[in-house]
Amino acid sequence: MTVTRVPIQPVKKGSMLKLWMGILLAVLLAAGLAWVGVKALPSVETTQSGLQITTLTPGEGASPVDGDVTLVNYEGRLPDNSVFDAAEQQAMPVSGVVPGFSEGLKKMQKGGKYRLKIPSALGYGSTPPPGSPIPADTDLTFDVELLDFKSEAEIQAMQQQMQQLQQMQQGGGQPPAPSQGN
Repeated sequence: MTVTRVPIQPVKKGSMLKLWMGILLAVLLAAGLAWVGVKALPSVETTQSGLQITTLTPGEGASPVDGDVTLVNYEGRLPDNSVFDAAEQQAMPVSGVVPGFSEGLKKMQKGGKYRLKIPSALGYGSTPPPGSPIPADTDLTFDVELLDFKSEAEIQAMQQQMQQLQQMQQGGGQPPAPSQGN
């Protein structure tokens, strides 16, 4: 009985090194792409109410609460991506906007940029504002940058100071000197 032999060609010198270098390069490239891909994806949070909050740029510090007034840049879009409203440095009371926007503001931090996807039920529902370009039962998307926020008490104190300053300027009086504690 004879066995047919197939000669196996010897591996050329340096071929194994090239193979291992190719595998290492492929693994490093895949790891790099995965890291960049994961790093580039913004975080998305869906709340119990159905609001989707995408953090485009994280902010820092505390978040506004009911009773605070925020200063924001925003752009509102309809599902067809057309802009229906936009403003820069707009003061907005946290509790004075549609429920979805209010809920989103409470999750933001100063300096952060966010995208809010507000379901119709948390927006204007079946009764949009009169004369508004927003159709009934429409989901809305807002890109929001939270510039700053203050409590209503802080804003009232600032307004009182401004009124006192204006009264003094109109009356020609001088502002009172700061009291010195003895």
